Amino acid sequence: MNIEQIYTGCLAQGAYYIESNGEVAIIDPLREIDPYLKRATADKATVKYIFETHFHADFVSGHVSLSKATGAPIVFGPNAVTSFDAIIAKDLQEFKVGNITIVVLHTPGHTMESTTYLLRDENGKNHAIFSGDTLFLGDVGRPDLAQKVGEITEKDLAGFLFDSLRNKIMPLADDVIVYPAHGAGSACGKNMMKETVDTLGNQKKMNYALRADMTKDEFIKEVTDGLAPPPKYFPLNVKMNKEGYDDIDVVQERGTTPLSPEELEVLANETGAIVLDVRHQNEYVKEHIPRSIFIGLNGSFAPWVGALIADVKQPLILVVPEGLEKEAITRLSRVGFDHTIGYLKGGIKAWKAAGKEIDSLRSISAEDAKAEVLKNNATIFDVRKDTEFEAEHIEGAKSTPLSVLNSHLAEFPKDEPFYVHCAGGYRSVIAASILKSRGIHNLVDVAGGFAAMRTADMNITKFVCPSTL
Repeated sequence: MNIEQIYTGCLAQGAYYIESNGEVAIIDPLREIDPYLKRATADKATVKYIFETHFHADFVSGHVSLSKATGAPIVFGPNAVTSFDAIIAKDLQEFKVGNITIVVLHTPGHTMESTTYLLRDENGKNHAIFSGDTLFLGDVGRPDLAQKVGEITEKDLAGFLFDSLRNKIMPLADDVIVYPAHGAGSACGKNMMKETVDTLGNQKKMNYALRADMTKDEFIKEVTDGLAPPPKYFPLNVKMNKEGYDDIDVVQERGTTPLSPEELEVLANETGAIVLDVRHQNEYVKEHIPRSIFIGLNGSFAPWVGALIADVKQPLILVVPEGLEKEAITRLSRVGFDHTIGYLKGGIKAWKAAGKEIDSLRSISAEDAKAEVLKNNATIFDVRKDTEFEAEHIEGAKSTPLSVLNSHLAEFPKDEPFYVHCAGGYRSVIAASILKSRGIHNLVDVAGGFAAMRTADMNITKFVCPSTL
């Protein structure tokens, strides 16, 4: 038996390749399926089943394409309804893969079809669970993504999740290994650990949601408290995972159309496409196409595209470093953005050579920002998360989280300069590009973000726990 976790950091997502005696099960595959096919070929093995823990909201799974390529059936847990052929398993149903057995544990709560897969080894011993978004390391799945208005509330789902954890997962032995679908950085939970594999016994000790003395009411309150609104693209990804999608090679062929500067302008005007600049933020700051949006490949690229652009059918034209066109398109397709219609051939150099207009972003050091803010009594806008801001922030700064930036547009000064920062410089340039695309140009980016501002000895307000007062 061989279990391999295939972890994708930019999505904080874990897929699983399980091989036993020449047969393979894949759990929660990503949309680009070649790695699984190549691995099975190398093992001289056959993909027998494709298991999905639930209808994912934060990414488009590769189950449909992988099934088409291998002939292996797709397996969902109870309550799942799909537009394609799939096995809708019953609770406790067993599937043989080589010498091992995978048992369906229906664990509703994150969603109603959420299922944990229990792996029993060659000797019939419980070895591991693949817990999807039911149980994370340090947290559990959020219960607000599968509501039916007027029928099931997030509190109802949280109650189901409590029962699932207590009745299906916590009775398992402490040495059972937990393989979750996500780790720290995912929007599917609140408090995930940076580790991606753990024992159930350790989770029973340190995961707040698995406290033995916790009542259902306490669980519901803690799990639902402080949930940020889910990104708007989540329901669109669920729809694609239920109904199917184009194979990734079709999406890549469409997106890798090279465009001259003139063709880019015509196509953008005709289609309403957003020009998405995915270079490093320092390159964007120096020079970029006017009204283009920056979201760099070097950060949490796909989740930010999903959160900020939201509409997966929005046409996109890329400004991308040479040779990274397919990577950008692949990462976009992971979150359902399949409508990249081309990229600027020759990049920004070709744009300039064609005599096209160039814009730039004023970005200054934290030391210079400190002096200018004091001199002009200027406003600082902090685009980090609420939790980051609450922990510590520059004295007098306003919290305007990037994820909800559009809700704060009226707060930005119309004439006098203001300053924008994040933690290290990536998110603030995204924010600045969005503001500039909305016609707000009197902004200044603080290079290096909060880390640099702390080093520059700007006045910082820290959160003080009431119990220490």
